[in-house]
Amino acid sequence: MVGTSIALGFDYGRRRIGVAVGSRASGSTEPLDWVACRDGKPDWAAIGRLVAEWKPAILVVGLPYNIDGSESEMSGAARRFGNRLGARFGLPVEFIDERLSSREAGARLLEQRRRGERGRLRKHHLDEAAAAVILQSWLDRCSHRGPDEG
Repeated sequence: MVGTSIALGFDYGRRRIGVAVGSRASGSTEPLDWVACRDGKPDWAAIGRLVAEWKPAILVVGLPYNIDGSESEMSGAARRFGNRLGARFGLPVEFIDERLSSREAGARLLEQRRRGERGRLRKHHLDEAAAAVILQSWLDRCSHRGPDEG
């Protein structure tokens, strides 16, 4: 999956950052990993390893808006993380509304567990799955754009 159509998606949190990988070519995503945060500071070395391994063309960060569409305190923190991410790795960053992504990710994980496809669920599984939901939303939005709209 490595190549110019690759995107990495991030679900920023103060303790953990979920990471997913996706492809514009296939239009699909998958949970990839999680990265620890200490006092809101990401493990940049761990993120750097993922960027080096997957060589994404773009980075996508979820913004946790309030249900009414207004920005939350976490929206600002996620935006700062995304801006630092782009500057650090010299890659474009796009932000996308992630409202209800954790709820959707949790429902998917519980369904997988119900079908016997997954064992015990841990908190980092939800972070990774939420990153995949965020990235899938971005890919779906991109598929509805014209070729000149990115």
